[in-house]
Amino acid sequence: MKFIYFMPPALPATVSERRRLRPIAHRTDYFQRMLDEVVELAQMAEELGFEAVAFPEHHLHTEGMEMGGLPTLYQHVINHTHRIKVGPIGYVLAGWNPLRLALEIAWLDQLSKGRTFCGFARGYQTRWLNQMAQKIHVSATTSDQSETDQINRDAFEEVFTILKLAWADKPFRFKGKHYEYPYPFEEGTPWKPYEWTREFGAPGEVGEDGRIQMIDVVPKPYQKPHPPLFQAFSVSESTIRWAAAEGVIPTLLISDLGQVQRFAQIYQEDSAKAGRVLARGENLGVVRMAYFGNNQAEAIAAAEEGTIDQFFRKFAGVFGFWDAWRLPGDEAKYPAAKGLLPSSEWTLERMVKSHFLFAGTSDNIRKEMDLLVEAGNPEWFALWSEQGALPLYEVKKQLELFGRHVVSQYR
Repeated sequence: MKFIYFMPPALPATVSERRRLRPIAHRTDYFQRMLDEVVELAQMAEELGFEAVAFPEHHLHTEGMEMGGLPTLYQHVINHTHRIKVGPIGYVLAGWNPLRLALEIAWLDQLSKGRTFCGFARGYQTRWLNQMAQKIHVSATTSDQSETDQINRDAFEEVFTILKLAWADKPFRFKGKHYEYPYPFEEGTPWKPYEWTREFGAPGEVGEDGRIQMIDVVPKPYQKPHPPLFQAFSVSESTIRWAAAEGVIPTLLISDLGQVQRFAQIYQEDSAKAGRVLARGENLGVVRMAYFGNNQAEAIAAAEEGTIDQFFRKFAGVFGFWDAWRLPGDEAKYPAAKGLLPSSEWTLERMVKSHFLFAGTSDNIRKEMDLLVEAGNPEWFALWSEQGALPLYEVKKQLELFGRHVVSQYR
């Protein structure tokens, strides 16, 4: 098993500080503390044997939680570590110009000599994605099968296709719903030094008329054909099947062991259909949380004060995160077709029962790991960090315990 330390970077503060200093995200001193903590924890994860450090992409969070990530952050962390890979889980594709993103990823991969990876997401937060994707008329979505959801999926898949074409070792032409290369597609792009490009550029870039007829993105990634690709926090069968067809590593947010087993089988079978013969769990990832304590009650009490309350209850719950942890019997009481689980059901007990939150002694947590291995045998395990939501000393303590009692046993 390979381990990722997943940090949704947060300005280190209590709830009362966020209220008193609102908007705390304006505070440079808190921002610098966050950067220092992120680097220190990344260095610690590297020492403990983690293969990677990952961040989400989110922006405009004036409340100071989940500040997101950009290639500049990944380069900063890479520069302060030695071997660990650093990257996103993941870039929200509809919010990016495809060529610019292909370049950002390739440059980072070259600068770091292969110490990065790429994760992709569809985007569920309207506050920032609607602003960044306005020119292609794409909105954030909660995978509700609506027209908005389909438009978002179409844009996601189009940008993904362009990225793969951009990283290939040959120039390409492409015309989709949102982008076309070259632009304009039919007549090509005017290019005055066409004789220079015809002699020294990529074959086929310039047509007989002296216009750009094909696009060739450089540099190419350091890793061939590209860095490892991840899909952020998967909960649906359609996402698992898409990831299998494309050779992308899905990271399961859904944690019911029966579903993990089912998705592992679907991924393995659909990968075989796409020509990739994989062992059970190979190229499959999960994301989970873990809290150590002298007993489960103590661990749960510690968990209550951090990300569970500040992020999952106060923020992420309204987006449907808790529905990833539905339990047997929920459908009868709270049919999924009629809406999300009510906030009264957003409990730590649910997280524990659904096998998302591993809490208790090292023996308790290793038992949960064994159940996970038995169900899906995932190659990748992403540990959700409490950076910024709990004091740094507590975050470091929990990370050290996970490294000593889990990473050393299952790596």
